[in-house]
Amino acid sequence: MPIELLQKKDSASLEKALQEVSAALEGKMDQLLPEPENGEARVIEAMRYSTLSGGKRLRPFLMVASAGLFGVCREASLQTAAALEFIHTYSLVHDDLPAMDNDALRRGKPSCHIQYDEATAILAGDGLLTFAFQVLADPSTHPDPAVRCELIRCLAQAAGCRGMVGGQMIDLLAENKELSIDEVIRLQRLKTGELFAIGCEAGAILGKAPRQIRQALSGYAHDLGLAFQITDDLLDAEGSREKAGKEVRKDAKRGKSTFVSIMGIERARSQAQILAKQAINHLSVFDERASLLREMAEYVTTRKS
Repeated sequence: MPIELLQKKDSASLEKALQEVSAALEGKMDQLLPEPENGEARVIEAMRYSTLSGGKRLRPFLMVASAGLFGVCREASLQTAAALEFIHTYSLVHDDLPAMDNDALRRGKPSCHIQYDEATAILAGDGLLTFAFQVLADPSTHPDPAVRCELIRCLAQAAGCRGMVGGQMIDLLAENKELSIDEVIRLQRLKTGELFAIGCEAGAILGKAPRQIRQALSGYAHDLGLAFQITDDLLDAEGSREKAGKEVRKDAKRGKSTFVSIMGIERARSQAQILAKQAINHLSVFDERASLLREMAEYVTTRKS
């Protein structure tokens, strides 16, 4: 399905649209990261193992859907989405390491360090992070170098010490420590929300949208990211290993403050729904072309994995 058709109200359902973007993304990542032949084969195999292993692909979907609002071509949209997914996957590979969250399962498969070894997993994560910026810097991503520089700047900021990395540091320090709800919100805005936000904002950057439009999409994505994280906390508290594709009950075992531990299950579920509605309100500047983004806000609070 052409990317621009994703925005039409009479197009495929959200689930089908997610599947179609995921399939196109897999093809693009496979093309960008071909099977290795040389001495560095093992690390590239580990990079491919981690990226081409399924997953919800929500961040790339948000990128593709937001880019479609501005008529961005399919190639540029998918290539930027691939760079975003490389960075997200690098974070998962490193998060699963024994020194971090020590998770043996990811997306229903052995984590990278279990499938290979810890050193290879570290290098695979490093490789994915740096390769993402190589992809963004390539003229095939966008002919305008100013757009490519803005993409690189914004994604580096979202992924770095003032974004996802900073949030992960706070998360590690917060084990066996009581946090206030405001502290948990800040932690998750950095750790989870910033990559959601750049997922939407990157589409606007590619389309050279005005600042006001970028801010609307960023606001949508931040509220969506928090709703997503609350649902993640609920799934960790209530879900099963089989459905989640990863270990559950981890937060309680590690003494982590979460939305669920602070609010309780019912209040947390209600808060996720409130945030989803707030996210939809940010899209008031758009017409029916943003219908799938609105559906996505509803989807994140009802997902089962």
